[in-house]
Amino acid sequence: MTKRAAVIFDGTPLSIEAVIGISRGTAAAVLSEAAEFIARIDRGAGFVDTLLAEEGCVYGVTTGYGDSCTVPVPVELVGQLPVRLYRFHGCGLGEDFDPEQTRAILVARLTSLARGYSGVRYRLLQHLTLLLRRDILPLIPREGSVGASGDLTPLSYLAAVLAGERDVLYQNRRRSVVEVYAELGIAPLTFQPKEALAIMNGTAAMTGLACLAFGRAEYLSRLAARITSLAVTAMQGNAYHFDAKLFQLKPHPGQAKVAARIRTDLQWHADMPRNDSRLQDRYSLRCAPHVIGVLEDALPWLRQLIETELNSANDNPLIDADDEHVLHGGHFYGGHIALAMDTLKTAVANIADLLDRQLAQLVDPKFNHGLPANLAGEVGELAPLNHGFKAVQIAASAWTAEALKLTMPASVFSRSTECHNQDKVSMGTIAARDCLRIVELTEQVAAAALLASVQAVELRGGALLSEPLSDTCADLRRLVAPLTEDRALDGELRACLDAIRSQRWSLYD
Repeated sequence: MTKRAAVIFDGTPLSIEAVIGISRGTAAAVLSEAAEFIARIDRGAGFVDTLLAEEGCVYGVTTGYGDSCTVPVPVELVGQLPVRLYRFHGCGLGEDFDPEQTRAILVARLTSLARGYSGVRYRLLQHLTLLLRRDILPLIPREGSVGASGDLTPLSYLAAVLAGERDVLYQNRRRSVVEVYAELGIAPLTFQPKEALAIMNGTAAMTGLACLAFGRAEYLSRLAARITSLAVTAMQGNAYHFDAKLFQLKPHPGQAKVAARIRTDLQWHADMPRNDSRLQDRYSLRCAPHVIGVLEDALPWLRQLIETELNSANDNPLIDADDEHVLHGGHFYGGHIALAMDTLKTAVANIADLLDRQLAQLVDPKFNHGLPANLAGEVGELAPLNHGFKAVQIAASAWTAEALKLTMPASVFSRSTECHNQDKVSMGTIAARDCLRIVELTEQVAAAALLASVQAVELRGGALLSEPLSDTCADLRRLVAPLTEDRALDGELRACLDAIRSQRWSLYD
């Protein structure tokens, strides 16, 4: 078994890549055992206990939640309040988050709690780390969060599992957490006064999903450049559209980076012969750097938004044990993630649209400059019966349309909830879910476009391919045979899709 890289949780910042690594099983979550870190975490829980003993009133500890903050809870009932909190929020519906998404959510919550401002014990962090280490995954319904006060309903399922209630996915089976804990000799957690609130009152669901969406979108940007290079080669496009001088005159860095990637793929150089037969290709070829470049230029800014949220203390109230302050605020509000996801999903959907238009050119004999109609590979007597990539192009158009439809921004659909206490909410989790769906659909379009563009390059014949393009074609052919006589392609599309999602191909830089 390959040894997994360790990601240390000690209150220092984590990267998006660390979240992705743990989510995909290539890295392991390791909680710091440094005495100073343990003491800092436990000081927060100790300060809450001191406040409770000395002042007798702490929001969410001796009061109800949200609009019910004016309702006092007698001291003898305080221990029941955390249990009631996660139970009454157990109203999520829809499909459950998949294992990768669930791990990302757990990592995001652990990262925030490890900052040391949430008033929880080190023992809680240990139990949360144990869920990740043993891959005991709470089954969390996707629907039911408005993104403020954070992801209350989704995270209630995490809180419940920590306390020994509800169901988990363990060893690919849905099971009661009671059974799993008993089997593994794990004692459920009994929450201290603020701990259930600290788990639930944050942006972990939307932030974990945002990390995954970012990683997949970053790879799609590279893959779209590679597919464009294949399409340009297959349609004998004009490589001068990617001239370095041209991109110095409109110097968006990401756009120039995409053009450079395509130049490398095409083995372009300034003294290569010009294609004077066609001075200007259609926009889906000529403007590919401009379309992909929007995503590429957005990525650094989106990383800043996501990683800042990931590494923040984002529940309420926050506990500053060192200076003995209780800080009441609204850090559970997921506006930055909502904006990041609404932005990312639009940029990614445009990639789907670009690749769909390239595919439409490739299959159409009116526009593909001499390639067979629908890229049909059969040349014998059965040629009239074969329709090549005709249906694949229709399917890709359907996936693209669905992706484009989902670009309506979620963040502008705030609803006033919870007796108008939560009267302005972020919708960040819905934005993140939409973004992941758009990424998924765009990956499907990319799979179709990659299969078709490699088929087109081979049908063109005689094209001198650079090593990167040649390697991509050869590696794809290890997964998928050329299309000669018509056959069902759904299995081969899925194989290509799996390769894209596992980021099989090392692309550029």
